[in-house]
Amino acid sequence: MLTEKQLERYADVLIWGLKTARTKKYKKGDIVIIRYHKPAIRLAEILFKKLLEMGINPVQRVTPTPKMELDFYEIASNKQIGFIPPGDEELYKNLNGSIYLHAPESITHLSKVDSRKIGKTAVAIKPLRDILEKREEKGQFGWTLCSLPTEEQAKHSKLSMKEYTHQIVKACYLGKTNAVDEWKTIFKNAISIKKWLNAMKVKHYHVESQSMDLKVTLGEKRKWIGISGHNIPSFELFVSPDWHGTEGVYFANQPSYRSGNYVEDVKLTFKKGSVVGITAKTGEDFVKKQLAMDKGANKLGEFSLTDKRFSKINKFMANTLFDENFGGANGNCHVAVGASYSDTFDGDTSKLTKERKEKLGFNSSALHWDLVNTEKKKVTAYLTNGKSVVVYENGKFTY
Repeated sequence: MLTEKQLERYADVLIWGLKTARTKKYKKGDIVIIRYHKPAIRLAEILFKKLLEMGINPVQRVTPTPKMELDFYEIASNKQIGFIPPGDEELYKNLNGSIYLHAPESITHLSKVDSRKIGKTAVAIKPLRDILEKREEKGQFGWTLCSLPTEEQAKHSKLSMKEYTHQIVKACYLGKTNAVDEWKTIFKNAISIKKWLNAMKVKHYHVESQSMDLKVTLGEKRKWIGISGHNIPSFELFVSPDWHGTEGVYFANQPSYRSGNYVEDVKLTFKKGSVVGITAKTGEDFVKKQLAMDKGANKLGEFSLTDKRFSKINKFMANTLFDENFGGANGNCHVAVGASYSDTFDGDTSKLTKERKEKLGFNSSALHWDLVNTEKKKVTAYLTNGKSVVVYENGKFTY
């Protein structure tokens, strides 16, 4: 487990992330919610105190236990699945920040639950997510999250608890005296790469690897973002493309756990922007049900690249937060099917209406599922002037 000193450093990094992730500064009286799994209670306590010292009003919520979640999906009626507790909408309309502490005691307890039922819950709470998205677009809301080591995650990663904890300490720079300074350096280095990417007038990207041949259309008014404080750790740079122009084959060679289900070697075939073919070595039926959750679930919401020079993560962690930021020998590319990120809009997001999003090809869905490829790959940008530039190769941006 993490030491008290490491937990203090983690809390400091999360506060930095929370501040960095919001365009407007926090002020006294702002409301920040801390959500956490039970094993993360000590870090929640440290954060609670630090927010109070900042003049913030902290609100804390313990997430349901595995038993509660399982009982919910086995017993709840359709009305109960769509139930939103009184006060939640009011809270969301006034929230200024959110910190989520991921420390699951189980990641497989929902494996036998009908995934369509899980999907209905995601759809039911989407209006609350939409409230926060709109507040974030106006600079009124910021969020960050992290993960703590648990025996369950270590077991499914086939790592010892010591090895798993070491990956977190290494990835988040918790072994450094001033972890925040390390993150500020990474943040600064990423700015120059994003400026380089965003200076290009790109028509589309072509992703090539042993198992992939994918065309990703950037779309109008887009910008690459990332390493922005939202996720701790986060080393990825990403964009939400125009989903209409996605063509070809994407392959996720890294396994994934979602809603208690394990999937492996997922292959998605895109045609005219939508997934028209799905195969998987393990969990194929689950993948198909997830991508049928709503009309946007089988479309591209995110395209991401991680530079191995930034990321120290080199083990599968059975945790999307770490796995989508895998460094290793080849870095990683990942896509997310489902919801897009409106903050990749290159303009005033507060004026980005639902109709404008649809016209620009920003995808909307209750699903957002990151699927990761760690193969050796090349990514070529095809520019509007007819030229092309290799932007990513051998696990690194070519900048």
